[in-house]
Amino acid sequence: MYYFTSDVHLGAGDEAFARRTEQRFVKWLDKVAEDADAIFLVGDIFDFWFEYGKVIPKGFARTLGKLAELTDRGVKIYFFIGNHDMWSRDYLERECGVKILYKPQRMTLAGKELFIAHGDNMNVGNKPMLKLMNTGFRSRTLRLLFSWLVHPDLALRFGQWWSGKSRKSHAKDRITPKSLDFLLDYARDYKKEHPSTDYIIFGHMHYPYDYSTKDLRVTFLSNWDDEVQYAALDREGNLSLKTF
Repeated sequence: MYYFTSDVHLGAGDEAFARRTEQRFVKWLDKVAEDADAIFLVGDIFDFWFEYGKVIPKGFARTLGKLAELTDRGVKIYFFIGNHDMWSRDYLERECGVKILYKPQRMTLAGKELFIAHGDNMNVGNKPMLKLMNTGFRSRTLRLLFSWLVHPDLALRFGQWWSGKSRKSHAKDRITPKSLDFLLDYARDYKKEHPSTDYIIFGHMHYPYDYSTKDLRVTFLSNWDDEVQYAALDREGNLSLKTF
């Protein structure tokens, strides 16, 4: 089995909420690891993550320990960078054994062709400010300057404030299937260029949804605020959304 989840946003909310979210996530990892060929964490697993050369954010002991435990047991875990944890370096890979993926990936799993992406920074040509901001945040030069010039305590405080501000600004947005159109348009174009693609999986939108036509299958993953819906691909190549 292959499992996919995203948008856990570990560290978001008050201390009690953040602790409950992490405990649920660790339980999910335990559950799916029972028969997992691989686990795919499709972005925004942390609400904010920034690594200095020798410093990582405080907390997340249960998650980091569980990731290391599972990879030590031979479970393959792939960690896609999302817009909230894009400033990852090598810690998660070196210490926890996960495979860091900085770009969307095309993979063959259970005999099916999949395209997997967090979903941010896609089809945003009509949003120049968002495109500019995304380019800036992904700049290696900016990341180096930030790490050299800003004390870790200040950097993490700023990052947590920024992530919280972004989350609150979208809290009142009413997400509907129509909200997914920009990613569905991207998926249609991708399918035209890669007609052998069987499944496309996105996170980012916090809205679980299975879109299916004769030629296209796109699955969106939920966030972890309420009921969690994750995707599972069985060894016969059947993809479905499941509830945790």
